Formats: sequence, C-alpha cells, structure tokens
Amino acid sequence: MKTRRDFLKRTALFGASAFMPPSLLGRESDGDCFFSQESASSMLVSMGDALKITGTFLDEISHDIPHQNWGEREWDQDFRYMQSIGIDTVIMIRSGYRKFITYPSAHLLGKGCYMPSVDLLDMFLRLAGKYHMKFYFGLYDSGKYWDTGDLSWEVEDNKYVIDEVWSRYGEKYKSFGGWYISGEISRKTKGVIDAFHAMGKQCKDVSGGLPTFISPWIDGKKAVMGTDKLTKEDAVSVQEHEREWNEIFDGIHDVVDACAFQDGHIDYDELDAFFTVNKKLADKYGMKCWTNAETFDRDMPIDFLPIKFDKLRMKLEAAKRAGYDKAITFEFSHFMSPQSAYLQAGHLYNRYKDFFNLK
Repeated sequence: MKTRRDFLKRTALFGASAFMPPSLLGRESDGDCFFSQESASSMLVSMGDALKITGTFLDEISHDIPHQNWGEREWDQDFRYMQSIGIDTVIMIRSGYRKFITYPSAHLLGKGCYMPSVDLLDMFLRLAGKYHMKFYFGLYDSGKYWDTGDLSWEVEDNKYVIDEVWSRYGEKYKSFGGWYISGEISRKTKGVIDAFHAMGKQCKDVSGGLPTFISPWIDGKKAVMGTDKLTKEDAVSVQEHEREWNEIFDGIHDVVDACAFQDGHIDYDELDAFFTVNKKLADKYGMKCWTNAETFDRDMPIDFLPIKFDKLRMKLEAAKRAGYDKAITFEFSHFMSPQSAYLQAGHLYNRYKDFFNLK
C-alpha cells in the first residue's frame, strides 16, 4: 500500500506540473514544446568575437546537394530568417548549370537548356527588395570548364547572358546590386585571367560600374572533391598560394572588386596563415577581402551536412583577426536555415544566435 500511495502521489504531482506556467518550472515554452533555458554565457570562449555572416549564396540548381523544392512562400520565410541574423546580401550562385537554368533565357533555351517552371531570378530580386538586401547575379556555368580545365569556354555564353539579364532585370529592380563571376578555381587555371577580366569588364560596362566578385577555393589538404579521401598530400603551400594569386589579382583587379576565398579546404590551424596572405594581397590591389565561410562540413565522409558550430566559429574568429571586410556563406538555406531539409541546420542557426547574442 505504501508503494501504491507513493506512486499515486508522484503521478498527481507530475500531472499538476503540466498545468503550471513554464516560468514556475524554470523552462521556456515554444508552442507545444518545452525546453530548458540555456545560458549562452556558459560558453567557454569570448562570445561574439568573430566576423558576422552578412551575406549568403542562394543555391538554386543544387547539382551536388539536394534540392529543397521550395516555392515563393518558403523562400519568403527564409529571407526573413536571413534578415533576422543580419544578412544584407544574397548571391545567386549561378544562373544556370549545364542545361538547368533559373530564368527563361532566350539565349540558353536556344542552346538546348531546359525551361524552368518559375522565374527564380525575378523572385529573388523581388524578395531582396522586400527585405532591403543587395542581390548579386551569378553568371552562367556551361560545365565546359569542369570538363576541360579551360575557363575561357565560359566567356562566350556569358556575353549574351550578361546583356540579356541586365536589360530584362538589372534596369528594372533596384535590388540588383552587383555580379558574381561564378567560375570556381583554386590556382592559376588555363585562361583564368583573360576570362575573369573579360566577364568582369562586361558586367561593369553594361551596368554602369556595379561591383563584381569571385569566390575561389584554396588548394589545401581538404581539396579532395571527386575522390574517396578526406585529405591529400600535395596541398598548396602558403608561399605558392601567395605567388599564384598575386599574379591573378594583378591581372583582374581593375574589373573585380572583391574576392571571397572559400575557407573549407584548409585545416583550422592554417586559417591565420592563409587569411593573412589573402588580406595582404587584396589590400595591395585595392580589392575587398571577403571570406566564404562554408556552413557545411568537409571533414566528414558524407557530402554534405551542416557544419559543427565550433568549426564555423573558429573560421569566423580567424576572419576577424585577419581584418576581413565581409563574411558570406555557402550557404544559409541548406545548412543554417531553421526550415532546411537538414534538422541540424536549425540547431546551427540557434548556436550562431547564442554566440552573437541575437534575439
């Protein structure tokens, strides 16, 4: 009987607790769920001592990460999430890849590309305007560079795309704020200086000098795409990186305003050395030095999952130490958004807000 009475007493107390205000339980309520209050001050590192992410790519093609099949309602919600953490710049990573395109381009459709079901470019420009963000247009990627290693292939199609997009969208939307030259390289690739210069110059000429930027990758130990390895032996040295990019910047700085090196191909204890060189070169040639703070994890055998918060924190701390001008990311919607297909992305969003004390 004593055991039975104790059981009934505990059951009654538990039942009553369900009707108590969350404040009396020391917990916060979020709809139908309860969660313990977590003090951000419990972090063991200096909170907020890092460069904030203020820009993100929009990956509309998703050729190597799953497409989330969002419509305008979901994209509108994501822009609200972006705005809530201070993102003021969105970059469409490419206007098309091979035969899949983001807007009904007469030129690209005439070359056999597939008709998109909606005009994503128009939607992104409208949403950028609604949320007071600057939109950068990413050029078309035919895939020929990836097949041949020669970047000059990308110039011909983009001659038409640049003019077409500016006349149809650039002159219409105030949110159209610049251009992203979408060719991704790591070192002195065949035709890179001439190709970047030609595309950058045309972008500036047609739009009255709107800014342009590039986002190359560092050929570090984690630059192993297409292999079954996580690291490689023949990584570029800091000295080689500086020498090669000094030559590239020298040839393109008059038409490329900023460079956002991807930060995921080097190890965390190499960040300061490479970041210092990147900032030094950018300053030398009068370019803005951004970082592309990747929010997916390159240290795992699964491509690609949201990154561990500490890894992102260390990269943003290094960017601040180096005096970088801006942090953008690849990319918010898949790897950091509360409505991402990846559950971990929303948790990364929460930890990021905790670290920077964002409400």
